[in-house]
Amino acid sequence: MSTSTLTELQRDGLHVAIIPDGNGRWAVTRGKPRTEGHRIGVEAVRRVVEAAPDLDIGTLTIFAFSSDNWQRPPEEVRGLFRLLQSFLANDIQRAVEHGVRVSVVGRRDRLPAALRNLIGVAESATRDGETLHLRLALDYSSRDSILRAASRMYSVTEITREAFAHLLGGATHAGPPSPDVDLLIRTGGEQRLSDFLLWECAYAELYFTEKAWPEFGADDLAEAVAEYHARERRFGGVSQVAAAG
Repeated sequence: MSTSTLTELQRDGLHVAIIPDGNGRWAVTRGKPRTEGHRIGVEAVRRVVEAAPDLDIGTLTIFAFSSDNWQRPPEEVRGLFRLLQSFLANDIQRAVEHGVRVSVVGRRDRLPAALRNLIGVAESATRDGETLHLRLALDYSSRDSILRAASRMYSVTEITREAFAHLLGGATHAGPPSPDVDLLIRTGGEQRLSDFLLWECAYAELYFTEKAWPEFGADDLAEAVAEYHARERRFGGVSQVAAAG
């Protein structure tokens, strides 16, 4: 992993958000249960976390469990939570060693108690990480996060985008707001945001790939980042070519 500090990466690096789609379909097409796709998908998470710092990614937000995912079969939901618990339990020390700070955004009150406890342990143990900020979105809905932030605005004397982003940044477990998303990647062939980081993705570059998440690796992340760098970000302005003319 790169040894660049989190402060440097947050200033000069990227905030990449990922919707890791296609786990279940990948498994079913291979005659395996959907939970096997999720299990293999955890390995893809490890691959992108390992690769991110060398691509100057300072913040990596992964959509691990949507608030809408409660509609899935109970056994699949329980399996997802078991995988998340195993990931946090097994990777905490590795995260500490590599300077990866782990935090969770989204609701926690509906998560299993064991998972909530592990989240607290992981966040506490990795809070000094300076190489990469890994944010896991669990029981997360962007619309709900915006509504919760709006409901707390009454205590803010001046309503600004920055003040709102601070309230939005970590839901009830706030801390500093994350930087706006520079690049959003969605795997699995779907092309929609699915209620993920709607505020933070206001000017994000969107990158969609047919590749299912279990097959996504370091080279795929590098390709997405290279595509991002090849685009011209105008933020409502005009292109450099047009401005020069």
